[in-house]
Amino acid sequence: MNDETDPPRRAAWFAANRRNWDDRADIHIRDETGFYGVERAARGETLLTPIELAEIGDLEGLRVAHLQCHIGTDTLALARLGAAEAAGLDFSPRAILHARDLARRSGLSGASFVEGDVYEAPALLGGGFDLAFVNWGAIGWLDDLDLWAQAVAGVLKPGGRLYFIDGHPTLMLFDGASAPEDPRVGFDYATPRETPLVSDEDSSYDGSSARIAHPRTHEWLHPVSRVLGALFKAGFRLDFLHEHEALAWRFFPRMIRGEDGLHRLPEGSKRLPLAWSFGATLTG
Repeated sequence: MNDETDPPRRAAWFAANRRNWDDRADIHIRDETGFYGVERAARGETLLTPIELAEIGDLEGLRVAHLQCHIGTDTLALARLGAAEAAGLDFSPRAILHARDLARRSGLSGASFVEGDVYEAPALLGGGFDLAFVNWGAIGWLDDLDLWAQAVAGVLKPGGRLYFIDGHPTLMLFDGASAPEDPRVGFDYATPRETPLVSDEDSSYDGSSARIAHPRTHEWLHPVSRVLGALFKAGFRLDFLHEHEALAWRFFPRMIRGEDGLHRLPEGSKRLPLAWSFGATLTG
């Protein structure tokens, strides 16, 4: 498939995903389980994970683009860490509505939010940013990582940085409903662009009781080579790459949440890389 020969099919996939994320945004802002820490964010707490805080570097005075920002809790955190500008972008109009309201409630002037497709980030946000920030559950909704990497490069100034953290591509192969002591492989390691994984899950990962009215989604699993290869083609140099045995959400039902808010496998489980993070610099 390519955009020229099959645009209606691709547009339908992303329209379905947008409806799903509009529903999720309305659920997540209510924060029934406290997963997003919405009220804590409004009160002024910085809610990035310890991994992100240790790796992201000094943001004082920087312009930061937060791509696929959802309801904006982490965008506010970037502003609180000293960013002169923290600009969040998301394709869900409901998410952007809630993010703007949350920023207003928090009293932060350095955070702003724009609705739109991440592939169009340079046109929507402009360029010249010092840092692009992409975290937790972002790229699985994207069918074309070459376009994504070009968009990331397009918002940065020469020498600008990308910070990325997400669930590990190895973890994404497993069936999350299986036991962590004996995880079952449920998926191929790389999803073809023309055949996304289709799901009809009507509950959200935050554990709330609310049902998603538009449950159908279309997703893609991307191996390490696809992610990094796209960035290399777009002119990035890899600065570091780390793997972590902790995750921002409960992937397997029996994972244990630590005092730091991260989830880990129970004692006796096979060890798996649960998350990966990297930093990259735009060399062009």
